Amino acid sequence: MSDQEQHRGRWRPRLDRPALVALLLGVAGVVYRLVLTLFTVPVSNSDEATFGLAALHIGQGRERPVFLYGQHYMGMVESYLAAPLVAVAGPSWPVLRLPMLALYALFLYLIHRLTRRICTPWFATFVVGLLVLGGERVVRDQLTVVGGRPEVKPAVLLMLLITVGLAAGTVHRRRLAVAAFGLLVGLSLWSDWLILPYLAVAGLALVWAVRRELLGWSGLLLVAGAVVGVAPMLVDNLRAGPGDDSLSVFREISTKAGPLPPWSDRVRGGLLEGVPLAHGLCPVDGCGRWQQWFGVLYPVLLVAGAVFAVFAYRRAAGASRGERAGRAAAAPRGARVGPVVQLALVVGAALTLLSYVRSPLAATSPLDNARYLSVLQLSLPAVLWPLWVVAVAGWRGTVGALGRLTGALSTAVLVALTATALAITALFAATGTEASRTEERQARELAAALRADGPHQVYGDYWTCNRLIFNTDETVVCGVLDGDLSPGQNRYLPYWRQVGRAERPGYVVEVDSPMDRRLRRLLADRADAAPVREVGGYRVYHPDTPVRPWR
Repeated sequence: MSDQEQHRGRWRPRLDRPALVALLLGVAGVVYRLVLTLFTVPVSNSDEATFGLAALHIGQGRERPVFLYGQHYMGMVESYLAAPLVAVAGPSWPVLRLPMLALYALFLYLIHRLTRRICTPWFATFVVGLLVLGGERVVRDQLTVVGGRPEVKPAVLLMLLITVGLAAGTVHRRRLAVAAFGLLVGLSLWSDWLILPYLAVAGLALVWAVRRELLGWSGLLLVAGAVVGVAPMLVDNLRAGPGDDSLSVFREISTKAGPLPPWSDRVRGGLLEGVPLAHGLCPVDGCGRWQQWFGVLYPVLLVAGAVFAVFAYRRAAGASRGERAGRAAAAPRGARVGPVVQLALVVGAALTLLSYVRSPLAATSPLDNARYLSVLQLSLPAVLWPLWVVAVAGWRGTVGALGRLTGALSTAVLVALTATALAITALFAATGTEASRTEERQARELAAALRADGPHQVYGDYWTCNRLIFNTDETVVCGVLDGDLSPGQNRYLPYWRQVGRAERPGYVVEVDSPMDRRLRRLLADRADAAPVREVGGYRVYHPDTPVRPWR
C-alpha cells in the first residue's frame, strides 16, 4: 500500500500512486456523505428514531437494550455507538448518523486493503471508486441507523484480512488475531442475522488457513471470542419466555409473508430489481429496463469469479509444490489465500442472493426489500475481478484477436457500470434530495409547534410517533394507533402507557389520511369545536374529552 522513505533519520510511509488515488476518492465519498448527513438526507423515519431513542436512553443510563425495542432479533450495536454522542450533544439526526459515516469510511479502507492483498493495487482503487458513488438506495443503507448492515460489512472484511494475514504469516500475535476473529463473529451474529452466509464462508476460509492451530488454544480462543461477542443475545434468549426467543420470533416473521410466488417471479425481483438497486444502478423508485442489465449479468459474473478463483488456486498450488523443501510452509499457503478469499466472497454472495429469492418479498415488494442485498457490496472485488483481468489482458495485447475482443467487451461492461452508478449518483444529488429536505422541514415544524404549545401527550400513526418523540427530546410523547384508531405497533410501551394516563391527549394525523377521516367521524359535531390546527402537512386535534374507541 505504501513505500517507506527516510527523512531526517525517521521512516515515514509514502503512498504509492494507486493508494493515493484511492485515498482521494475515499475522502470525496466521505465528504459527499457528510454533506448528506448534515442535511438529514435520506429522510429520517420512526424505525431510525427508535434506534435514536434507545441511544438516548443508553446515554442517560435508563436502559440497556439488547434488541431493538419491540423485537427479539435486531441487535443494538448502532445505538450503543451513537449513545455517547447523543448524551453529549442531545438528540439530532446528524449526531445519530455520525457513527454510520465512520463505519462507511472504515468499510472503504478495509475493502481497499483486502482487494490489494488478493487482487492488484489499481483494481483496488477502481473498487473504491465504485463504492464512493451512491444514489438514495445505497446511501440510505450506509447512513441511516436502522440496524445491522453498516457494522457487519467492516466486520466481515476485517475477518478476511485476519485470515489473509494468518495464512501469509504476517500476523505475529496469531492467537490474539483468532480471538478477535471470533469476537467479530459473535458481534455480527448479535447485530444482524442476514450476514450469516458471509460469516459461514469467512469461517471456512479461517479453517483452511489455520486448521491445525484451531485444534489447540487458538480454537478455544476462537470459541471464547464468539461467545463474548454474542453474549448479550445469549443472555436475553435464556431469559426469554416461550416463543419470545430470537429463533421463534424470526421464524414467525419469515412465515408471515403469505404464499410463495413462483420461483420465476422471485428470481426476477431479486436479480432484475434487487441486485441493481443494491449496487446503486437504479433510482430508489425502481429500475428501468436499461438499468437491469447488471442483474442479468450477475450470475454469470459469480460463475466466472468462482472459475477464476479455482484456476488461480490450482496455479498457486502447483507453484508451491515446486518450492524447495526447506522453504517456510507459510509462503505457499500465503500465495493461495487470495483465491480462497475470492471464492469465499463469491459463495457468500451466491448464498445471500439465494436466501433472498427464497422469500416471497423478493417478488411482492422488491423495492422496499432490496436493502437486504446491500451486503453484496462485500463481494464486488471477486465479482468484477474476471472483467478486470480480461480487460487488462486485452489492452496489453498479450492475447489473440478473440482475447482482444473479449477484453474490449469487459472494458465496456466496467465503463457502463461506472457510468450508470455515476449517473444515478448525480441524479440523486441534483434532484433527489429536495423531497427529503421538505419532509424533514415539515417534521421539524410539527415538533417545534407541539413542543412550544402542546399538546405533549398525543396519539399518531407509526411513522409519525417515534420520530416526533426523538425530534422533541421526549418533550412530546406519542402512542401509536393504526388507521382504524386501534392500538398499533408501540415499540416502547412506557410511551403508550404515559399517553394512556393523559386526561386530555391530542391526535396528530396526516391531512386527509384514513386516520384523519376516521377521527373526524368519531368527533362528529365536535370536530369543528375541538381545537384543530394544521402544521407541516399534519392536523393536530386536541378535543376536550379523550377519544379512545378501543376501550
